[in-house]
Amino acid sequence: MPQNKKQAPPLDTAAGLLLTLTALSGEFPTALVSRLPGGEAYKMKVVKRLKKDKLLHTYYADGLRGFRLTNAAKKLLLDSWPELFGPYLTGRTETNMLKSKQLRRLRLHRMAEVLVAMYNADAGVFPWQKHAVFDPVPPDDIRIEWPMYYSSREVKEIGPQRDKIRGSRATGVLLTENDVFAVYNAGESEIKWAHEAELRLRGFLQFDLCMRWLPGQYGSARQSAIIFENDMKLMPVLMGVGGDQRHKYFVVEEDYRRFYYLTNDHYGEVILRLLCEPDKKAMIDNILLEGLTEAQQYGRVEHDAMDGKRPVLFGYTCDMPRIRRFSIGLRANGWKGILYCFHFQEEALRQICGPGVDIQCMDFEAVKGLL
Repeated sequence: MPQNKKQAPPLDTAAGLLLTLTALSGEFPTALVSRLPGGEAYKMKVVKRLKKDKLLHTYYADGLRGFRLTNAAKKLLLDSWPELFGPYLTGRTETNMLKSKQLRRLRLHRMAEVLVAMYNADAGVFPWQKHAVFDPVPPDDIRIEWPMYYSSREVKEIGPQRDKIRGSRATGVLLTENDVFAVYNAGESEIKWAHEAELRLRGFLQFDLCMRWLPGQYGSARQSAIIFENDMKLMPVLMGVGGDQRHKYFVVEEDYRRFYYLTNDHYGEVILRLLCEPDKKAMIDNILLEGLTEAQQYGRVEHDAMDGKRPVLFGYTCDMPRIRRFSIGLRANGWKGILYCFHFQEEALRQICGPGVDIQCMDFEAVKGLL
């Protein structure tokens, strides 16, 4: 009797999700499975089953361990959903013709980390669920009504205009209803900014995306940026604390009015969701405002409220330029201030703000509960 033909797992299952993310990433870091939805024991069972069925295998070299699709998995996905996976699993695309060099693999891992963060923050990450914003001729009736993340590979599908952003370190672009974010992921290293390339990316987003393609939605928007790091240690470095000025010129000197520092973990995903849903952030800010008075327009100190004579800043999203303006304004006027943040951000913010700022820590679990 003929054997039953192997079926691809449905895309809305844990197995289907892992295969899909691996296809989109090229190589999926094994440690990143812990950040996917579901219990740990169940996810490990799913991984073992996929490996037993010869759909997934582990590639380890140079200290990097990642999952890659087997040829059988590629064929199964292409047979089942050719229109979805064809652009990623055929031809000489980066996700199909995988490299063994450490730097290339590290880039794939960094992009996968952002992909998972966006997925967990309820942003659209699958190409077939999003508007074709970066097609060479995007449709005229596009409107972003819920957050959508486009990887740098998708952005570069724009055609010859991709030369404007060649060399950028960005992993992609996040579009929300009101905001445009360039997204970076440095992992655990100090990112080496290609300053001219990053300025071209900002110009591309401002003039091509906002003013030419989507002027009705983003015509007055000013671009922001997000950088993911593995922990909070590099935030002071990026802001020039300790005399190291190598990164400061790009991060805090108004290339981007808002530049958020998020960690590559569940904490960062929750804050990312607040950036994607500003009404939720406004709800949290309104709770913090209880017992405070409204902000005063004097002294040129960036702040959100007043506690007596002390300016107060809600710094829990780690908007680096804004925190710097708050800190510099306090020192220039000889004032004391208060900054609200989460406990895991406290040490880094103390280094940045110094003794003139009283750090008040918020309950992360309580904030998450409000979401």
